[in-house]
Amino acid sequence: MYTDDDVAALYEVLNPWGPGDAFYLERVMAAGAVLDVGCGPGGLLRRARDEGHTGRLRGLDPDPAALARARRRADVDWVEGRASDLPATGEFELAVMAGNAFQELRGDDELTASLAAIRGALAGGGRFAFETRNPGAREWETWRPENGTEVVDDAGRELRVWHDVEAVDGGLVTLTETTGTRDGAPLRVDRATLRFTDAATLDAMLAAAGFAVEERYGWWDRRPFAPDSRLIITVARAVDG
Repeated sequence: MYTDDDVAALYEVLNPWGPGDAFYLERVMAAGAVLDVGCGPGGLLRRARDEGHTGRLRGLDPDPAALARARRRADVDWVEGRASDLPATGEFELAVMAGNAFQELRGDDELTASLAAIRGALAGGGRFAFETRNPGAREWETWRPENGTEVVDDAGRELRVWHDVEAVDGGLVTLTETTGTRDGAPLRVDRATLRFTDAATLDAMLAAAGFAVEERYGWWDRRPFAPDSRLIITVARAVDG
């Protein structure tokens, strides 16, 4: 059996610090009050403290196991909840949503409510930085068992993690993630549905929520976004009216 706590620990093994984290960290360090929506185990905000950030840092996530790991660091405000739960306090200069967490917002109602709540949590002129996989790149076609990843977890267990796509329905992709032994015996199977939103739809929804897109990239090196870019990386500014 592989528990929720095991999965939360394994997340950090599967997702080591990379160029995306550095992209967000640069912005976090330049802002006095930061909200990390879908913070997971909290690696970004923990790193910001390590780099000398002295302002307000809040991490929000609905997963108790992930937050339990994040809360090992007591100098960050960790809150259990979803984006749509955010109060309209207008207190943050920057909100980030890293690790493709944006794709967890599946329905139009959920996405609309979440964007509105993030806008309400930001001060006027505050920024919302996030990324989502570009549907034009059709990355889900690579999510096959033969492309699995071999890792060693915190407990020293040799594991293999692989994916199977069950359905592609419009912009929704349903898949399973299996954590198993190196010889393929499953220990745990998790099912998820991710939303793939194209840039035009994304921009319309951001505008409706009170955002203006300021920056748009196709990869972490800040190359321009193109129809076949793997990612849609967006920095949007909170505007009035």
